[in-house]
Amino acid sequence: MAEDDLENLPGVGPATADKLVEAGFESYQSIAVASPAELSNTADIGESTASDIINAAREAADVGGFETGATVLERREQIGKLTWNVPEVDELLGGGVETQSITEVYGEFGAGKSQVTHQLSVNVQLPTEYGGLRGSAIFVDSEDTFRPERIDDMVRGLDDEIIQATMDDRGIEGSPGDEDAMEALVTDVLDKIHVAKAFNSNHQILLAEKAKELASEHEDSEWPVRLLNVDSLTAHFRAEYVGRGELAERQQKLNKHLHDLMRIGDLYNAAVLVTNQVASNPDSYFGDPTQPIGGNILGHTSTFRMYLRKSKGDKRIVRLVDAPNLADGEAVMRVKDEGLVPE
Repeated sequence: MAEDDLENLPGVGPATADKLVEAGFESYQSIAVASPAELSNTADIGESTASDIINAAREAADVGGFETGATVLERREQIGKLTWNVPEVDELLGGGVETQSITEVYGEFGAGKSQVTHQLSVNVQLPTEYGGLRGSAIFVDSEDTFRPERIDDMVRGLDDEIIQATMDDRGIEGSPGDEDAMEALVTDVLDKIHVAKAFNSNHQILLAEKAKELASEHEDSEWPVRLLNVDSLTAHFRAEYVGRGELAERQQKLNKHLHDLMRIGDLYNAAVLVTNQVASNPDSYFGDPTQPIGGNILGHTSTFRMYLRKSKGDKRIVRLVDAPNLADGEAVMRVKDEGLVPE
């Protein structure tokens, strides 16, 4: 059916339609937001033909024109807010992690970045009245950090009221004190987290395309994809592109990868959360020498930047470094066996 629709576009015959669908361009909207070079490489057509196809798709999908601020405000009302289950951090973020945005969390090793990705993979599945988005999660794992056992701990660490509401929502009979019901709930939560391990930067970029296909498949299902985690965004790029000579190529590929992730968030109303590694600035005599890697490209593309800093024991300082509509600030939380908890 998708192929028949695409054939209505000028310059798209049956063979080109097949290639586009295979590459994940199944709708007018997905073609409308593509670049001519991207479409040209995918379907083996010239860039001028690709431009004509994209322009026709934009007209058909009614995207790409100007709109009033009132219309933008109306559309922003569709944006969801995903809770951290830490009120102080949610307040810092204006209600939680936004959908249709990239939220970057950076910090040194052991600061709790992976704990955040695990916690949000659980929280995204909660009923909306408890700060969730009642959706599934995708987890792109480049540092071998995903642990199902940690998800188990975090599900069991939720308040009994939230556990009961989540069980009722999923049709699981029982209560938080019932071990069989809890096992069923943990299994159901794990079933709704789609995990893929990235072996190198090219594979990671490919997984972003696969994530787009997965989000498209689940778009009209009972559990649409509402969260895309990449942990960590920069590990492979940092390892494979060494030295100044390869910096430009690294940044170019990272930029494309980030825009692929942003497109998934925009098209499927999903929150995109990426973790980032840090480097120590040896020129810094005063203040914190810790700097996120990825340069200005990552700094400009991330909608929200958050810095996780270790404190005493299990205490962590969460600092909002950059946001388009929020003031900078700090919050305190703890990373415990049961997950992220308020101070």
